[in-house]
Amino acid sequence: MNNEGKREKIGIVGSGLIGRSWSMLFASVGYQVMLYDIMPEQVKTALMNTEQELKNLEAKGLLRGKLSAAKQFDCLTGTNDLKTLAKDAMFIQECIPERLDMKQSFYKQLDEIVEAHTIISSSTSTFLPSLFAKDLKHKENVLVSHPVNPPYYVPLVEVVPSPWTKADAVAKTRTLMEEIGQKPVTLSREIEGFALNRIQYAIINEVWRLVEAGILNVKDIDSVMSDGLGMRYAFLGPLETCHLNAEGITNYLERYSKTIHSVSETMGPPPIMDGSATATEVAKQLEDLVPLDKLPERRLYRDNCLTQLSVLKANINGKK
Repeated sequence: MNNEGKREKIGIVGSGLIGRSWSMLFASVGYQVMLYDIMPEQVKTALMNTEQELKNLEAKGLLRGKLSAAKQFDCLTGTNDLKTLAKDAMFIQECIPERLDMKQSFYKQLDEIVEAHTIISSSTSTFLPSLFAKDLKHKENVLVSHPVNPPYYVPLVEVVPSPWTKADAVAKTRTLMEEIGQKPVTLSREIEGFALNRIQYAIINEVWRLVEAGILNVKDIDSVMSDGLGMRYAFLGPLETCHLNAEGITNYLERYSKTIHSVSETMGPPPIMDGSATATEVAKQLEDLVPLDKLPERRLYRDNCLTQLSVLKANINGKK
């Protein structure tokens, strides 16, 4: 155990990208983190990759937390035994694939061995927590903490309770997320798509309709976000933007609400995407812009940009 860290134990279920990112975040403030996966070789590989990533971040001056990369890695252990993972854990973050049957099966298994005080949190972006918590003995401790991919570089976390989740579990989870440097938002109740995906899907639906109608091509429609709205929204949310774009929100609504309503009425129903002619055309244009063999390179570019943006925002916010 790292003597400069904490004594509390955090369990991470799943050793993929999301699970490794969560493990790094919790280790950044010294929690004792145990990473679980089914196969010992997967755990071993995940720990090796995490150690290297921590070193790389430290070399670039981008490591989160006050502990060195070596001391953060000292906080990490691995196991392929679920009982070992659950023992004495104060919080378990689940990161298994997005299949409801797998989650329901896993949560039933964990429910039999988890301790009464342990908060069980899912990284799901798809499923309401009630769908896998409803038949559990410890359902009052189950909720969702939905990160944005990649969580190490994008701080937002949606904390979503089920109808049975204790208020105390929600409050403790939010406090924990703040402690590790994330930016939690707490939904008052579960709703399909949570908040982030409801907003994201509205954007995707409209850009799809604009491409389908031949108004803009893929490159230009993405530029509307990356060179326009996205630059603004990286620092201010849409409602504050409205507030600043007039003499307050009341004045903004007096000026623009009728236009917003009339334009919105022209947007049409959600498009059917998969298997459509538009899907074929969007794929062709995207693969011309970013060939499939260049996806890893482009993801690295994305992560580097997000890292620099997070540093910039931290510096700006620190000078307020």
